[in-house]
Amino acid sequence: MKPVLALVGRPNVGKSTLFNRLTKSRDAIVADHAGLTRDRHYGDGRLGERDYIVVDTGGFEPTAESGIYKEMAKQTRQAVAEADAVIFVVDARAGVSGQDHDIARYLRSAGKKLLLAVNKAEGMQDAPALAEFYELGLGAPRPLSASHGQGIRSLLEAALEGFDFGPDEDAALDDTERPIRLAVAGRPNVGKSTLINTWLGEERLVAFDLPGTTRDAISVPFERGGQKFELIDTAGLRRKGRVFEAIEKFSVVKTLQAIADANVVLLLLDATQGVTDQDAHIAGYILDAGRAVVLAVNKWDAVDAYQREMLQRQVEQRLAFLKFAPVLHISAIKRQGLGPVWKAIADAWASATKQLPTPVLTRLLQEAVQFQQPKRAGAFRPKLRYAHQGGRNPPVIVIHGNSLDHLTDAYKRFLEGRFRAHFQLSGTPLRIEMKSSRNPFTEKAS
Repeated sequence: MKPVLALVGRPNVGKSTLFNRLTKSRDAIVADHAGLTRDRHYGDGRLGERDYIVVDTGGFEPTAESGIYKEMAKQTRQAVAEADAVIFVVDARAGVSGQDHDIARYLRSAGKKLLLAVNKAEGMQDAPALAEFYELGLGAPRPLSASHGQGIRSLLEAALEGFDFGPDEDAALDDTERPIRLAVAGRPNVGKSTLINTWLGEERLVAFDLPGTTRDAISVPFERGGQKFELIDTAGLRRKGRVFEAIEKFSVVKTLQAIADANVVLLLLDATQGVTDQDAHIAGYILDAGRAVVLAVNKWDAVDAYQREMLQRQVEQRLAFLKFAPVLHISAIKRQGLGPVWKAIADAWASATKQLPTPVLTRLLQEAVQFQQPKRAGAFRPKLRYAHQGGRNPPVIVIHGNSLDHLTDAYKRFLEGRFRAHFQLSGTPLRIEMKSSRNPFTEKAS
């Protein structure tokens, strides 16, 4: 799973600027659960072939006993608990403060990998002013400038050192042999633990730990109808015997890690609560990760006909970007509607890994053009020549031709619909890439 880097420090030291630098300004996913006045922000980052998750926190005052600062301190402690490595950000211009000492004292007791990042240190790499930061007892200070991008790479190299970024253990297995990694994601109290307990009870399965990840993640292997599955924990499971005791404990980091590590994600919605912003955030992350997805609306038995109609409209409107995903209505506690869920999961995985032959793709492309040609762009009309598969899970279709950068989004959606209908793709994103041929006459002679 992706390692987690938490940014910690007092207010106005540049944590958010560093966060944007580490995530290349990607919008953070916000944990907007109720009752919190300041939230942790989450984003993805990448260094070479290594992926990681960054957690941004508010100003940290470990000794705060009341009010907003106590809530912010609670959020920061949670971020530290979730993290694999903690980056303590201080201000080179302001120097060491008493609050920095309080934070350093707490971090030393947390038992996490620590890095001391001295921000706003433009041109101060060898300045004597950096020496005072040694008194925090966190090792050598690392000067950087988040706003100018100086020292970022060396900080990341040190933060990610020692983590396993090796190849997937199942990479050598055929898609029919490897287990389907299934993540059950959703907000707190939507019924994840009830659903998982129902599954295990019906199938008479034993849960056990699968070690080897960076964060003691737990997965639950089981088999149904001859198909092997591997349920990836999204809710802070711990040890055998008490596996499902704390499953409703909410952790954004664990959800993001589970989605990134899964083949198929079952996004569980609560029929009594409707589709919330948090549901949409998780759904957006699933789409960005390119994961196959099935939507299951739990507690369907607890709402009346009017609520069901309103909920269906909410799903169509707020989760319109997942319109390719099947929507199923279940009751985990009453064990209703669970059979179709398994079929939808298997269909989604089969669609995500389906082989799309080049001759068939090219024929479908040509038939689509004959049915409806793309609009002209000035004096030229985009010309689509042939298509081939460029990847799986999610499936990628690469279309070659001329002037393809002028194709409209509407026409791309039209092509996607034709491909989906023919191959019966369900529950998986489909990405279409355009590659235009180079025109040698547009290049100036040297």
